[in-house]
Amino acid sequence: MEKENQIFGIRAIIEAIVAGKEVDKVFIQNDSQSELMQELLKTMKKNNINFVYVPVEKLNRLTSKNHQGAVASISPVSFHDLETLITAVLEKEKTPLFLILDQLSDARNFGAIIRTAECTGVDGIIIQKQGSAPVNGDTVKTSAGAVFNVPICKVDHIKDAIFFLQGSGIKTVAATEKTDNTIYDISLAEPLAIIMGSEDRGVNPSVLKIVDEKAKLPMYGTIESLNVSVACGAFLYETVRQRQ
Repeated sequence: MEKENQIFGIRAIIEAIVAGKEVDKVFIQNDSQSELMQELLKTMKKNNINFVYVPVEKLNRLTSKNHQGAVASISPVSFHDLETLITAVLEKEKTPLFLILDQLSDARNFGAIIRTAECTGVDGIIIQKQGSAPVNGDTVKTSAGAVFNVPICKVDHIKDAIFFLQGSGIKTVAATEKTDNTIYDISLAEPLAIIMGSEDRGVNPSVLKIVDEKAKLPMYGTIESLNVSVACGAFLYETVRQRQ
């Protein structure tokens, strides 16, 4: 975690959250029970801030300062409001293309996906506030700076975002092995949102139930799955090909 994107100390983190700073994730000491810590926990839950309990050794590695049992990472980018972004994109002349990442957890995969998204003209990336990869130095580096060019929206629930996209006339397609359709069997040329799942579990089953279509990549080797950023690239470039 880069020092310039870091806040330490319980009171400082509470004030940052209340002030509306883009607090991406908070690391909390396992056994901290103070009253002030309880106030921080309450503030984080109220504002849907992502947090995780860690040993004190982890906090000591993050900073040599007096952290009081809490260290936060601040996002280097500002997040966009989903409804405002979709409205703005629909007003453009190009066919909308959105990317939804369902609890992707690896910052480097996230950065690689953002880089490909920027190269393929994605209008916005949607992630969930809880459980998603942070936008940190690793994300910025692996995105080759593309993170500053592609709007990112954080939402409370992926399913609500999908319903809103569908209500806005945007087809939702989930990348999953749980279908007979490949990406070459379905149309990706209309207004579209592609949903990619987490590295270990894929797209959530409850999300698969509400999407318009499901598609997979044909696999001919013995390994059953691709890295999520590679799979995402294949989906995005097939979309580009169909729209040529």
